[in-house]
Amino acid sequence: MEQSLKVLEELKEASSPFPQSKAIQAWKAQGKKVVGWICTYIPEEIIEAGGMLPIRVTGAKAEDITEADAYLYANTCTFARGCLELALRKDYDFLDGVVSGTSCDPIRRLFDVWNNYLQTPFRHIVSVPHKITPEAEEFFAQQLRHLKQELEEFFQVDITTDKLRETIKLYNKSRELFRKLYDFRKSGGPLISGTETMEIIQASMRMPRAEFNSQLERLLAELPQRQALSNGDRPRLMVVGSILDRPEFINAIESLGAIVVTDELCTGTRFWWNLTDTTLEPIEALAKRYLNHPPCARMRPFSMRMDFVMGLINEFKVEGVIYEIIKFCDVYGHDKPVMKQKLEDAGIPVLELDLEYGMGGIGQIRTRVEAFLEMMKVGK
Repeated sequence: MEQSLKVLEELKEASSPFPQSKAIQAWKAQGKKVVGWICTYIPEEIIEAGGMLPIRVTGAKAEDITEADAYLYANTCTFARGCLELALRKDYDFLDGVVSGTSCDPIRRLFDVWNNYLQTPFRHIVSVPHKITPEAEEFFAQQLRHLKQELEEFFQVDITTDKLRETIKLYNKSRELFRKLYDFRKSGGPLISGTETMEIIQASMRMPRAEFNSQLERLLAELPQRQALSNGDRPRLMVVGSILDRPEFINAIESLGAIVVTDELCTGTRFWWNLTDTTLEPIEALAKRYLNHPPCARMRPFSMRMDFVMGLINEFKVEGVIYEIIKFCDVYGHDKPVMKQKLEDAGIPVLELDLEYGMGGIGQIRTRVEAFLEMMKVGK
């Protein structure tokens, strides 16, 4: 039985219910603005520097998708449809703005519908390059300057260089704390589970960042006194793939005796991995940081993502990989065969899971994970 962490319970309390958490409600009660973002290539720092609370828009809890199907094709991924479903049901009516990126076709179509049929006051989309070149960085910096200008004009705020530098430091602090959190998962006896880690990261997306940083510092001080969750007898897994924002999924894996020690997810390492350079002009620094953070499957060349995954496998002593893909997610489906082959060539067993976004089919998932763990055990 895992020892509960008092601070984690406080974080979960502040960041629930979804989507309008208690922390968000308290923020709104002060007359402050909330702006949702849909893709991890959108710099939260720019929104924060305008005095607004940036929160992540997801489709979690949209188990029954009906209204969104009137606007998006049935073969649109269930993440995009889930986000739209909640918006159409008015669950996101508390937002004062929404910012998306050109992440993939389904997300672009999600924004098109949101922009044309929903009443969120501020709506903006950022064009995100697919390659990382000096020209792409300059283009992306121009896109971010345009976002900054649009936020300033719409909300009548002044996003100064000094404010941007302050928020860059604030978010860099979060990333340093996340790295320390993940360090507690490297040893043979991890002190925190994959489920708990995802709950912590999700809390950061649903509450004021300064408050979150303070809480996470308390949690990190609490962790060394905790009993290890494994003495080396639990298979060490890594989860790779599409957006995954359901801690229950990770818990289903860990309840079978494994432990998820790291991930390659936009709700995990790709969200926090690299820092923003504080010596550069702020917008230029943010463009470099966000465009160069660990790449998702939309970015090219593929070798960047493969190198990052292999680096994590070595750093966290990963013994097996679960590659999960949301149904109809083209970008991750395209990369899956190549990555699977390269991992298996390196001696890393891989389990492929095609998922509906949400927790549908969890019984079948548990059965397949259980068989995978048994196969890993036999193969040792």
